[in-house]
Amino acid sequence: MNRTQRLALCAMLVALMMILSYVEARIPVSTVPGIKLGLANCVLLTGLFWLPGGDCWAIMVIRVLLSGLLFSGPMAIIYSLAGGCLSLLLMQLLRKIPGFSPVGIGMAGGAAHNLAQVVTAILILKTPSLVVQLAILLPVGAGMGAVTGLIATILTKRIKLPQQGLPKKGM
Repeated sequence: MNRTQRLALCAMLVALMMILSYVEARIPVSTVPGIKLGLANCVLLTGLFWLPGGDCWAIMVIRVLLSGLLFSGPMAIIYSLAGGCLSLLLMQLLRKIPGFSPVGIGMAGGAAHNLAQVVTAILILKTPSLVVQLAILLPVGAGMGAVTGLIATILTKRIKLPQQGLPKKGM
């Protein structure tokens, strides 16, 4: 895939993540703070299998900033960025280890996202007792990560991206 195709793919992934973030913001899932479906994360996880690591970081940061500014506010940006950074870092590391499926990578990413958000909340609010939230958020994050991993598996198998470069003349 050439540079222009990669940029276009990144833009489309950010746009899709924004749409899913908007939809997700309108769906009340739980009264427990921090529980979300994580629909946009299936796009990021799919991108992890299609794009270089730096591109994945760019689309994650862009999505967090835009979603925070449009749908949830500046404090949500801090929590989402913390969760997104730890989650993406762990998913990138696991992606390099043979034997980890997108489902396993998604589960680890979902749990890491919630862990980072709770730690961030503890630091900002100076409330160590928030650690009890992890009893709920870690399994939910892993469960939703499994769903996003399953969706990423389906997407990477069904959507074929352009091959490297353009065909040579005469072939």
